[in-house]
Amino acid sequence: MTANANANASVPIVRIYGVPVSKMNMKDTVTYLTGAIESRIPHQIITANPIMIMSALEDPAYMEMMRRVELIVPDGAGLVWAAGYVGQPVAERVPGIDLIHELMRAGEPRRWKVYLLGTTPDTIQAAAAKLARDYPLIDIVGFRDGYFGEAEDRQVVDSIRQLQPDILLVGRSSSTQEPWISKYKRDLDVPVIMGVGGSFDVLAGKLKRAPKIFQKLKLEWFYRLLQEPSRFGRMLALPKFAWKVIRDKENVLKTDENH
Repeated sequence: MTANANANASVPIVRIYGVPVSKMNMKDTVTYLTGAIESRIPHQIITANPIMIMSALEDPAYMEMMRRVELIVPDGAGLVWAAGYVGQPVAERVPGIDLIHELMRAGEPRRWKVYLLGTTPDTIQAAAAKLARDYPLIDIVGFRDGYFGEAEDRQVVDSIRQLQPDILLVGRSSSTQEPWISKYKRDLDVPVIMGVGGSFDVLAGKLKRAPKIFQKLKLEWFYRLLQEPSRFGRMLALPKFAWKVIRDKENVLKTDENH
Protein backbone atom coordinates (compact mmCIF):
# COMPACT_ATOMS: atom_id res chain seq x y z
CA MET A 1 0.00 0.00 0.00
CA THR A 2 1.36 3.43 -0.88
CA ALA A 3 1.83 6.22 1.62
CA ASN A 4 -0.97 8.10 -0.08
CA ALA A 5 -3.33 5.16 0.32
CA ASN A 6 -2.38 4.89 3.98
CA ALA A 7 -2.99 8.59 4.41
CA ASN A 8 -6.40 8.47 2.77
CA ALA A 9 -7.39 5.55 4.98
CA SER A 10 -6.28 7.09 8.28
CA VAL A 11 -6.86 10.84 7.93
CA PRO A 12 -10.39 12.24 8.23
CA ILE A 13 -10.82 14.70 5.39
CA VAL A 14 -13.22 17.12 3.80
CA ARG A 15 -12.91 17.57 0.05
CA ILE A 16 -13.11 21.25 -0.85
CA TYR A 17 -13.56 21.25 -4.64
CA GLY A 18 -11.88 17.86 -4.63
CA VAL A 19 -8.87 18.93 -2.54
CA PRO A 20 -8.59 16.58 0.49
CA VAL A 21 -8.20 18.82 3.53
CA SER A 22 -7.44 17.19 6.88
CA LYS A 23 -10.04 17.55 9.63
CA MET A 24 -7.52 16.65 12.37
CA ASN A 25 -6.54 19.03 15.16
CA MET A 26 -2.93 20.03 15.82
CA LYS A 27 -2.28 17.27 18.36
CA ASP A 28 -3.54 14.51 16.08
CA THR A 29 -1.62 16.01 13.15
CA VAL A 30 1.64 15.81 15.09
CA THR A 31 0.83 12.24 16.16
CA TYR A 32 0.17 11.31 12.52
CA LEU A 33 3.44 12.87 11.35
CA THR A 34 5.35 11.17 14.16
CA GLY A 35 4.04 7.90 12.77
CA ALA A 36 5.13 8.97 9.30
CA ILE A 37 8.68 9.53 10.53
CA GLU A 38 8.71 6.16 12.25
CA SER A 39 7.51 4.51 9.03
CA ARG A 40 10.29 6.19 6.98
CA ILE A 41 7.80 6.47 4.09
CA PRO A 42 7.96 9.88 2.31
CA HIS A 43 4.97 12.10 3.12
CA GLN A 44 4.32 15.45 1.50
CA ILE A 45 2.52 17.96 3.71
CA ILE A 46 0.83 21.03 2.25
CA THR A 47 -0.18 23.90 4.52
CA ALA A 48 -3.09 25.04 2.39
CA ASN A 49 -5.00 28.27 2.07
CA PRO A 50 -7.76 29.53 -0.26
CA ILE A 51 -5.21 31.00 -2.68
CA MET A 52 -3.85 27.50 -3.31
CA ILE A 53 -7.33 26.07 -3.82
CA MET A 54 -8.07 28.77 -6.39
CA SER A 55 -4.76 28.02 -8.13
CA ALA A 56 -5.67 24.33 -8.25
CA LEU A 57 -9.05 25.14 -9.82
CA GLU A 58 -7.27 27.09 -12.56
CA ASP A 59 -4.41 24.61 -13.12
CA PRO A 60 -5.28 20.91 -13.60
CA ALA A 61 -1.67 19.84 -12.98
CA TYR A 62 -1.61 21.71 -9.66
CA MET A 63 -4.97 20.16 -8.71
CA GLU A 64 -3.71 16.67 -9.53
CA MET A 65 -0.61 17.28 -7.42
CA MET A 66 -2.71 18.42 -4.44
CA ARG A 67 -4.92 15.34 -4.71
CA ARG A 68 -1.89 13.03 -4.61
CA VAL A 69 -0.22 14.36 -1.46
CA GLU A 70 -0.38 12.51 1.83
CA LEU A 71 -1.59 15.38 4.04
CA ILE A 72 -3.10 18.83 3.49
CA VAL A 73 -3.64 20.83 6.66
CA PRO A 74 -5.98 23.86 6.84
CA ASP A 75 -3.51 26.70 7.33
CA GLY A 76 -5.74 29.47 5.99
CA ALA A 77 -8.69 30.71 8.06
CA GLY A 78 -10.70 30.80 4.84
CA LEU A 79 -10.42 27.02 4.48
CA VAL A 80 -11.58 26.50 8.05
CA TRP A 81 -14.56 28.76 7.34
CA ALA A 82 -15.38 27.00 4.06
CA ALA A 83 -15.37 23.54 5.65
CA GLY A 84 -17.75 24.71 8.36
CA TYR A 85 -19.94 26.58 5.87
CA VAL A 86 -20.59 23.42 3.86
CA GLY A 87 -21.28 21.35 6.97
CA GLN A 88 -18.01 19.41 7.22
CA PRO A 89 -16.06 21.38 9.83
CA VAL A 90 -12.39 20.71 10.56
CA ALA A 91 -11.30 20.39 14.19
CA GLU A 92 -9.29 23.61 14.10
CA ARG A 93 -6.94 25.70 12.02
CA VAL A 94 -3.46 24.15 11.78
CA PRO A 95 -1.09 27.03 10.91
CA GLY A 96 2.16 25.95 9.27
CA ILE A 97 4.34 28.08 11.56
CA ASP A 98 2.73 26.52 14.65
CA LEU A 99 3.04 23.03 13.18
CA ILE A 100 6.78 23.59 12.73
CA HIS A 101 7.14 24.42 16.43
CA GLU A 102 4.98 21.50 17.53
CA LEU A 103 7.05 19.11 15.41
CA MET A 104 10.25 20.50 16.91
CA ARG A 105 8.87 19.95 20.43
CA ALA A 106 7.86 16.39 19.56
CA GLY A 107 11.20 15.78 17.89
CA GLU A 108 13.51 16.92 20.68
CA PRO A 109 13.21 13.78 22.85
CA ARG A 110 13.47 11.70 19.69
CA ARG A 111 16.53 13.59 18.41
CA TRP A 112 14.95 14.17 15.00
CA LYS A 113 17.13 15.47 12.19
CA VAL A 114 15.88 18.51 10.26
CA TYR A 115 16.96 20.16 6.99
CA LEU A 116 15.84 23.65 5.88
CA LEU A 117 15.61 24.57 2.19
CA GLY A 118 14.56 27.85 0.62
CA THR A 119 14.42 31.65 0.76
CA THR A 120 17.58 33.83 0.76
CA PRO A 121 20.99 32.78 2.15
CA ASP A 122 20.83 35.13 5.13
CA THR A 123 17.22 34.31 5.97
CA ILE A 124 17.66 30.54 5.87
CA GLN A 125 20.79 30.80 8.01
CA ALA A 126 18.97 32.93 10.57
CA ALA A 127 15.96 30.56 10.60
CA ALA A 128 18.23 27.55 11.14
CA ALA A 129 20.04 29.35 13.97
CA LYS A 130 16.71 30.24 15.61
CA LEU A 131 15.49 26.65 15.56
CA ALA A 132 18.85 25.42 16.86
CA ARG A 133 18.66 27.87 19.78
CA ASP A 134 15.04 27.13 20.64
CA TYR A 135 15.28 23.36 20.23
CA PRO A 136 18.86 22.34 21.09
CA LEU A 137 18.10 18.61 20.96
CA ILE A 138 16.92 18.86 17.35
CA ASP A 139 19.74 18.07 14.93
CA ILE A 140 19.77 20.72 12.18
CA VAL A 141 21.71 18.61 9.69
CA GLY A 142 21.84 21.26 6.99
CA PHE A 143 20.28 24.21 5.20
CA ARG A 144 20.59 26.03 1.90
CA ASP A 145 18.84 28.86 0.09
CA GLY A 146 16.16 28.34 -2.54
CA TYR A 147 17.96 30.09 -5.38
CA PHE A 148 18.70 27.20 -7.67
CA GLY A 149 17.23 26.07 -10.98
CA GLU A 150 16.36 22.74 -12.54
CA ALA A 151 19.98 22.13 -13.56
CA GLU A 152 20.93 22.05 -9.87
CA ASP A 153 17.95 20.02 -8.64
CA ARG A 154 19.74 16.69 -8.72
CA GLN A 155 22.70 17.96 -6.73
CA VAL A 156 20.40 19.53 -4.12
CA VAL A 157 18.24 16.40 -3.83
CA ASP A 158 21.26 14.09 -3.53
CA SER A 159 22.90 16.24 -0.88
CA ILE A 160 19.73 16.23 1.25
CA ARG A 161 19.15 12.50 0.79
CA GLN A 162 22.68 11.71 1.98
CA LEU A 163 22.02 13.52 5.28
CA GLN A 164 18.89 11.39 5.91
CA PRO A 165 16.80 14.02 7.70
CA ASP A 166 13.53 13.09 9.37
CA ILE A 167 11.94 16.39 8.37
CA LEU A 168 12.58 18.63 5.36
CA LEU A 169 11.09 22.13 5.50
CA VAL A 170 10.84 23.83 2.10
CA GLY A 171 10.13 27.52 1.59
CA ARG A 172 10.20 28.56 -2.05
CA SER A 173 7.90 30.56 -4.32
CA SER A 174 4.25 29.55 -4.24
CA SER A 175 4.35 28.35 -7.83
CA THR A 176 7.35 26.05 -7.37
CA GLN A 177 7.29 24.92 -3.74
CA GLU A 178 4.69 22.15 -3.78
CA PRO A 179 5.32 20.95 -7.36
CA TRP A 180 9.07 20.68 -6.58
CA ILE A 181 8.39 18.62 -3.46
CA SER A 182 5.97 16.39 -5.37
CA LYS A 183 8.47 15.84 -8.19
CA TYR A 184 11.36 14.83 -5.93
CA LYS A 185 9.53 13.30 -2.95
CA ARG A 186 10.60 9.73 -3.69
CA ASP A 187 14.16 10.69 -4.57
CA LEU A 188 14.55 12.76 -1.40
CA ASP A 189 13.36 9.79 0.69
CA VAL A 190 12.52 12.02 3.68
CA PRO A 191 9.55 10.91 5.85
CA VAL A 192 8.08 14.40 6.34
CA ILE A 193 8.52 17.04 3.62
CA MET A 194 6.52 20.18 4.32
CA GLY A 195 6.08 23.36 2.32
CA VAL A 196 6.32 26.25 4.78
CA GLY A 197 5.83 29.35 2.61
CA GLY A 198 6.95 32.47 4.46
CA SER A 199 7.55 30.72 7.79
CA PHE A 200 11.32 31.05 7.39
CA ASP A 201 10.90 34.83 7.28
CA VAL A 202 9.01 34.68 10.58
CA LEU A 203 11.57 32.36 12.19
CA ALA A 204 14.39 34.61 11.01
CA GLY A 205 12.68 37.71 12.40
CA LYS A 206 12.22 39.29 8.96
CA LEU A 207 8.43 39.23 9.36
CA LYS A 208 6.45 39.48 12.57
CA ARG A 209 3.78 36.92 13.41
CA ALA A 210 0.37 38.55 13.66
CA PRO A 211 -0.60 39.58 17.21
CA LYS A 212 -3.03 37.29 19.04
CA ILE A 213 -5.95 39.65 18.42
CA PHE A 214 -5.44 39.37 14.64
CA GLN A 215 -5.21 35.57 14.95
CA LYS A 216 -8.38 35.45 17.06
CA LEU A 217 -10.25 37.59 14.55
CA LYS A 218 -8.93 35.40 11.71
CA LEU A 219 -7.17 38.41 10.20
CA GLU A 220 -3.61 37.06 10.06
CA TRP A 221 -3.75 37.43 6.28
CA PHE A 222 -4.52 41.14 6.69
CA TYR A 223 -1.61 41.66 9.10
CA ARG A 224 0.73 40.00 6.62
CA LEU A 225 -0.64 42.19 3.85
CA LEU A 226 0.22 45.27 5.95
CA GLN A 227 3.81 44.00 6.15
CA GLU A 228 3.97 42.93 2.51
CA PRO A 229 1.75 45.21 0.38
CA SER A 230 3.13 43.50 -2.75
CA ARG A 231 0.93 40.51 -1.86
CA PHE A 232 -2.23 42.52 -2.61
CA GLY A 233 -2.74 40.94 -6.05
CA ARG A 234 -2.55 37.41 -4.65
CA MET A 235 -4.85 38.32 -1.76
CA LEU A 236 -7.65 39.11 -4.19
CA ALA A 237 -8.15 35.36 -4.41
CA LEU A 238 -9.52 35.36 -0.83
CA PRO A 239 -12.80 37.19 -1.50
CA LYS A 240 -13.12 35.33 -4.81
CA PHE A 241 -12.83 32.04 -2.95
CA ALA A 242 -15.38 33.08 -0.31
CA TRP A 243 -17.89 34.20 -2.94
CA LYS A 244 -17.36 31.01 -4.94
CA VAL A 245 -18.01 28.82 -1.87
CA ILE A 246 -21.17 30.79 -1.02
CA ARG A 247 -22.39 30.55 -4.62
CA ASP A 248 -21.49 26.85 -4.95
CA LYS A 249 -22.52 25.77 -1.44
CA GLU A 250 -24.46 22.70 -2.56
CA ASN A 251 -21.68 21.54 -4.88
CA VAL A 252 -18.44 22.32 -3.02
CA LEU A 253 -18.30 18.74 -1.67
CA LYS A 254 -19.59 17.08 -4.82
CA THR A 255 -16.59 17.56 -7.10
CA ASP A 256 -15.75 14.26 -8.79
CA GLU A 257 -12.64 12.87 -7.07
CA ASN A 258 -11.38 11.54 -10.38
CA HIS A 259 -11.91 14.80 -12.24
